[in-house]
Order: sequence, then C-alpha cells, then structure tokens
Amino acid sequence: MKAYVIRTYGGPGNFELTDLPRPQIRPGHVLLQVKASSVNPLDYKIRRGDAASIGPALPAVLHGDVAGTVVEIGEGVEGFQLGDVVYGCAGGVKGIPGSLAEMMLADARLMAPVPKNLPPEEAAVLPLVSITAWQALMDRVRLQPGQTVLVMGGTGGVGHIGVQLAKWKGARVFATCGNTEKMKLARSLGADEVILYKEEGVADYVKRLTGGEGFDVVFDTVGLWEEAIGAVRINGQIATTLALGPGELSGAFMKNLSIHFILMLVPLLQGLGREHQGYILRQIGGLVEAEQLKPLVHSRRYLFSEISQAHREAESGSIAGKICLVASW
Repeated sequence: MKAYVIRTYGGPGNFELTDLPRPQIRPGHVLLQVKASSVNPLDYKIRRGDAASIGPALPAVLHGDVAGTVVEIGEGVEGFQLGDVVYGCAGGVKGIPGSLAEMMLADARLMAPVPKNLPPEEAAVLPLVSITAWQALMDRVRLQPGQTVLVMGGTGGVGHIGVQLAKWKGARVFATCGNTEKMKLARSLGADEVILYKEEGVADYVKRLTGGEGFDVVFDTVGLWEEAIGAVRINGQIATTLALGPGELSGAFMKNLSIHFILMLVPLLQGLGREHQGYILRQIGGLVEAEQLKPLVHSRRYLFSEISQAHREAESGSIAGKICLVASW
C-alpha cells in the first residue's frame, strides 16, 4: 500500500511517499480503507521531534484521526459490518502506525459510525478533540446545568467542541478568543459571552462577568495556567490539556482547587479504557446528527499529497477551524 512517512524528525517537508506492507487483520481489530484524516498539534509535535517519546518508530506513519471504510473484520469484533464508514483516533503514536496510508489497522473498540449528516472528511476532524473535550467536561469535571464555564481558546480544536458540549449540558458558557472574527465564531457555537483576551485582562473580565467571584469551571486548552488560576472561583475546577511547567501552584492551593489533567492518548499508549473512547464518539455522533454539535472546519480541504502544506498552515496558528485531509493516491 501507499503511505506517507517521515524518516527523520524535522520540518513539514520531511514527508515522503513510499510503499509499505498492507496491514494484516488481527483479532479485535478492523482494517480500514482510509478516506480522511486531520491535523492536530500532536501530529506536528511528533513530526518535529518535540513529542518523539510518544510517536511511532521511524520511519513513521503519523496522524491519529481517521475516517474510513471497513474492508476486513477481525475475530471477536461485533457491531461493525463490511462497508461501514467509521471514525476514531486509532494510531499515530508509539507502537501503532497512523492514518496517512491507504489502509489502517484499528482497534474496533476505538471506532464508531460516522455521523449520518457529515461527510467522512469532516467527521475525521472530530475524534481527538471531541474525546478530549468530553473527558474534560463530562467525565472529570462532571459539568452540571447552570454552572459557569470559561473555555480558554474557544475556537480552537478542543475549545470549539468544549463550548458546544458545555452549552448542550446547560452551562453558562464564556470563551476567550484572539480577534473579532473568532469572537463571532465562538458566539455562533453557543458562547454566551466572548472575551478578547488581548484587550481585557483576567482580573477585569472576572470582575465584569462574575462580580469578582470567578468561574465555576475553567477549561484551559491553550496552556495559560496562571490565567486559569486567576479566573476560577474558590473551590472551583480547572481542566487542562497541557502539562504544567515550573510555575507556582500556591495560587491553586490557596483557592482549594480541583485540577484535572486530560491526556486522551492514555488508552492508545497504555491499552486501558479503549471501549470508552468508542462510547464517546457514539455520543458525539448523536449530538452531530441532532444538530447540537458541529465541527469547525477550515475552508480548504487538503489532499494527502499536500500533507506538507497542511502542516505548515496548521503550525502557523493563523487559521480558524480544523484542517481536513482527504485521501488521494
């Protein structure tokens, strides 16, 4: 089969088209004919070598998100049939090749049917970010109706799903954004109030929006740890998708906070809890079909043959919406 690989870590030009053996079916797995993938920060961090410790061995097939057609079914797999179009985050990490290939072997527990009202290339942008947001707000924070939630990075990959999930759950949703265009997007996704973080400091918007008390929950998707502590109320909760640096934690201690670290890769890396990721994607699919959640997709669709350009644009940080990658051979 054809695949795009990297043989060394480095820039986006390192991708190379090559031939690899077709994966052999295994118990508990499905073999997919890949239709689409997407670009996540994890993908270009592994490509650069920043996250090499959790990446597949070189020469590496990258990218975890996938949408594809089931062409073979392994022993013990239930709930899938040949020809089903499914989606999930199923590889591109240590020990598991990714989706930048004609075929991908995927643990069936990680997969779910593509929502009926989405084309595969749009469904392919959802798995990693949707699982992350669900784990943060539903599994760990256990968000309740009426709570106030601040999503830091409200139009980012994880953030735009977080805004929609919080709204669906009945929370009062606040979001930070970098410009007026993204402000409009955040409002269209359901944010009740949008904060231009470049124009208003944390203390100012906490006073304006919460009377100085702070938000019940802060969902930090961008790594602004000190700002998150400043924005959350006493006895509140922070969920963060990034590891903490050497910053001071005394502020969190003095507010008696609950802190949740969200690493959705644990089931992939450790083999634990994979069924739950399939469950989450089924719930996400139901919300998409009910028109209560939608992916924010970049206007341009990239072909797999344009993988280098797609990585460059994703790394630029200037785009709104996630990048779709459509299989082309």
